[in-house]
Amino acid sequence: MAVAALLRRRALSSVHAVSSCRNAVCVRCHFSNSDVHSIANSADLRFWRGYHNSGKFDLTDMTHPHMWYPKAREKKRNVYLHVGPTNSGKTYNALKRLEASSSGVYCGPLRLLAREVAQRLNKVDVPCNLITGQERDEIEGAKHSSVTVEMADVTTEYQCAVIDEIQMVGCKSRGFSFTRALLGLCSDELHVCGDPAAVPLIQRILEATGDLVTVQYYERLSPLVPMKSPLGSFSNIKAGDCLVTFSRKEIYKLKKRIEMEGKHLCSVVYGSLPPETRTKQATMFNDDTSDLNVLVASDAIGMGLNLNISRIIFSTMMKFDGFSFRELTVAEIKQIAGRAGRYGSKFPVGEVTCLDAEDIPLLHSAMKSPSPIIERAGLFPTFDLLALYSRLHGTDFFHPVLERFLEKAKLSPDYFIAECEDMLKVAAIVDDFPLGLYDKYLFCISPVDMRDDISVQGLVQFAENYARKGIVRLKEIFTPGTLQVPKTHNQLKELESVHKVLELYVWLSFKVEDSFPDREVAASQKSICSMLIEEYLERSGWQPQGRRRFLRGPQKLLREYDVSQMRKYFQEVDGRPK
Repeated sequence: MAVAALLRRRALSSVHAVSSCRNAVCVRCHFSNSDVHSIANSADLRFWRGYHNSGKFDLTDMTHPHMWYPKAREKKRNVYLHVGPTNSGKTYNALKRLEASSSGVYCGPLRLLAREVAQRLNKVDVPCNLITGQERDEIEGAKHSSVTVEMADVTTEYQCAVIDEIQMVGCKSRGFSFTRALLGLCSDELHVCGDPAAVPLIQRILEATGDLVTVQYYERLSPLVPMKSPLGSFSNIKAGDCLVTFSRKEIYKLKKRIEMEGKHLCSVVYGSLPPETRTKQATMFNDDTSDLNVLVASDAIGMGLNLNISRIIFSTMMKFDGFSFRELTVAEIKQIAGRAGRYGSKFPVGEVTCLDAEDIPLLHSAMKSPSPIIERAGLFPTFDLLALYSRLHGTDFFHPVLERFLEKAKLSPDYFIAECEDMLKVAAIVDDFPLGLYDKYLFCISPVDMRDDISVQGLVQFAENYARKGIVRLKEIFTPGTLQVPKTHNQLKELESVHKVLELYVWLSFKVEDSFPDREVAASQKSICSMLIEEYLERSGWQPQGRRRFLRGPQKLLREYDVSQMRKYFQEVDGRPK
């Protein structure tokens, strides 16, 4: 598959220096100096009135982030911390309260979890919307929503709210979204689920809010046994096993080695796979009638998928974290190991071991140790703060605004500024275009993978076309009908990258709908990407004579969504008013 056929490189041409801040929210980018005091004293930023009585505003003072959410502060919330190990029923109990409430919201770390909760509530006749960055499934009359944590609405009042995996408040890149939900959700009851390591921090943070906090501890519902000996030979692999490693290359290497033994076929799960493909692979692994009875996975199984795993086998205890190779942390080992022996599955007792004997001591040490206490929560300035700071410094260039703000930001000991290296890289790109500050901010918070050249190229094309014409047509950088089943690992990686670009388009279409009008086509092509990847996974497996195939061929899907229909769609929308 030629990359050029999918994402055509276009030279960055000079563009007219005009503002293209088209979203209604973007009026915030254009206030005058005389507006600064009135905005700083508005409802959204009223915390300055209490902490800056001198009238001299320090926009970089982030020491009281709980006051960024005045609606939540008007309530005395009842906060329940449900904490315990994996497979202990903590989230189950929180969801039962959500199910019984008159209105509510579930905030999860992954789309897979948000979708699972929405399906659960709808199944028991509690109408529930599904809202993620790439999906909207709104149910008529629904007063409940299941969302990814970044999409949490801190302006709506709920009777009940649930935040799952609260220990991620300490995540360097995403922790600030969990902090925002924790401080900002306006609900009578707030149920917070996660690791006990987060309890002291959450209690300290919520002292300032005046909320009533109750902690409920849970024990694991099924045994988890660390084995004393390593796996040994690959001939010892058995149905229900899950081998864990931390790179795509190693996943496929292990899959091939296991299947060459001739006893088992493998499903695979890793982060770069489209969510739909991950779900399909997990479903086939869980299916008793499927031949795929062994799983090879990355730490992507740590949360978000219900898996019937008998035994977790660590192929390594080292992981590349984007900067260097390091040992897995206690929390990571326990989170992954805890996926074995799910309560209610056909494996009532979970086991965990390693491929190599030299890793066994670290495994046993980690399993006996409590997770290290989480000391600080992530924090990031709101757009209102950055817009004010930009105006006061007389610049619409987002990179220097963000960089200077973060350098001067003042925090309390309970918080840290989120890792925003990728955001700064995007800011440096979009500053080359005549975009309003909010538009630049929008691109900076978009789900672009800055380590992926094709994803970056897609972002540049979207930003350039949006700045030049105010509308981004998918056909200008992507040719429907060119997708094919990968034949090599490099082509697989390329197709995964194309899927990321299509997801970026869908995300932007929900933020600036009129300017990214081809959501339907992007979503259908995303589905085709997933099917082609699934076909590759099936073809790459060892399949003796007579093995049945599990998937409909992608060519059938392509016939069902005929390319001519897509061309007709483009012809129709080309006639719409711009």
